[in-house]
Amino acid sequence: MNIAELAEEVPVEEQTAPPRLIVRDLRVGFAHGGNVREIVHGVSFDLGPGRCVAIVGESGSGKSVTARTLVGLTGTGAVVEGEIRLGEVDLAQQTDRSWRSIRGRRIGFIQQDALVSLDPLRAVGAEIGEALRLHGWRDRAARKRKVIDLLASVDVPRPEQRARQRPDELSGGLRQRALIASALALDPEVIIADEPTTALDVTVQAQVLSLLNDAKSRGTSIILISHDLSVVASLADDILVMRDGRVVEQGAAAAVLGSPQDPYTQSLVDAVPGGHTRGERLAPHASAVPNLHLARASSGERGEPVLEARDLVKTFVTPDGRLTRAVDRVSFTLHRGETLGIVGESGSGKSTTARIALALESADAGEVRLLDQPWSTVSEQRRRALRPHIGVVYQDPLSSFDPRWNAERILLDAIPADAGLNRNQKAQRVRDLLAQVALPAAMAERFPLRLSGGQRQRIAIARALATSPEILVLDEAVSALDVSVQAQILDLLVDLQNEYALSYLFISHDLGVIHHMSDRMLVMKDGVVVEQGDADRIFREPAHAYTQELVGSLARLDSSGE
Repeated sequence: MNIAELAEEVPVEEQTAPPRLIVRDLRVGFAHGGNVREIVHGVSFDLGPGRCVAIVGESGSGKSVTARTLVGLTGTGAVVEGEIRLGEVDLAQQTDRSWRSIRGRRIGFIQQDALVSLDPLRAVGAEIGEALRLHGWRDRAARKRKVIDLLASVDVPRPEQRARQRPDELSGGLRQRALIASALALDPEVIIADEPTTALDVTVQAQVLSLLNDAKSRGTSIILISHDLSVVASLADDILVMRDGRVVEQGAAAAVLGSPQDPYTQSLVDAVPGGHTRGERLAPHASAVPNLHLARASSGERGEPVLEARDLVKTFVTPDGRLTRAVDRVSFTLHRGETLGIVGESGSGKSTTARIALALESADAGEVRLLDQPWSTVSEQRRRALRPHIGVVYQDPLSSFDPRWNAERILLDAIPADAGLNRNQKAQRVRDLLAQVALPAAMAERFPLRLSGGQRQRIAIARALATSPEILVLDEAVSALDVSVQAQILDLLVDLQNEYALSYLFISHDLGVIHHMSDRMLVMKDGVVVEQGDADRIFREPAHAYTQELVGSLARLDSSGE
């Protein structure tokens, strides 16, 4: 079933109750140098009990500014105009002092990064209890019982123990659930969730969405802020699509996703990767690598092995002194010109496996061979001649760039010193590398902070290509990007693979990305490969119970199973 068919089959419930939240012609600007720069231009919508309105768009669209304005956290220097009414209360006229009685009690707020949002120096139970205390909720003993009940209600295991732990002692999923518990503490009428599932594993994401759906079924009104249309499809009743601070399309979720009217909305829907997009461009109108076109080799055309891992084992000592096997007898073979995807939740061992493959981490046992030569078991001096054949692209290129260097110097530094190039030849090589990733030569003068996220990731890929490698290890290389920028990078990677017969070891927690990109895949859990084989086969007929859970947890724009 495609998205259009889904739109026809999913009934849209009529909103019979009067709106709980009314937003009319909301405009938000920030004063600077005597002028006001408007960021949000005339947003309007109604939100009823037990309904979810999703606001979607890319970075800079104004969606998060809108969300923070609705909860009174726009920031200093903000100028807010328009009408925001919660029942009889005019939220646009509230002071910082009066907002304290509204925020938490009537409007809950769930932010994206739980580790930053929660106080790192105190237990999560104490933080949730503090929210109750500030609103005068009963006595200390009652608050303590309420905290345990709240944590249990959001499926936190052993809530009494977890309540005593600090955020850094909890997994990402447990931290996010603690944030949701805090937002639900006073049973608010409205919850604003700003990217609540970004960077979460697919199973944890499914759990968080289930919690929000449960709250909605109890009558809570939800505003969901997200750039992930698959997440939006599983929760939203209505959608606002924002671009450059303006709403370009809004309506019932099934209609907006099933039959988008605005070209920008259509591009967002088309950019969502999955099995149904394999072999197709995700961003057909974006800049492509000159003279290249998207193509995929069939699994029957695999070349010779270029990277082989045999029975890799890696053990770490945990903070409490216990030994844990992060990688437990992992084996795989990567062939020339193919993409091998590695998936698994946080702590599954996939990134440690990648670091061993790159010889950045030593294995306790087992062996990695690169181009049929010893790789992991020899000294770095002996590896030096082989290292140019394997490159890496990480999730956050900004942290790996020297901020004092422009793109040209970053790329010059990556060109092998023994390449024998003079100054003019090196300058031409930089231009060639930029062209390979569809960037203009003028981009060489830009510094990392003056580049967009997509441009930085293209520079990171160009840097990895500087040694003319045969293998690229991509560790969550697109997980921090907006969906349309992610689409452009994925198209670029397939173009480069098609042209240069590159082999990719592609690590991601995003199953849609893995299905779109991978020829074969490994599924890891607790350091063990529980299933591997043809990617289409695994998504269509997962054999292991854990793989079935992962595939079943995948949020989708359609119900086709792809």
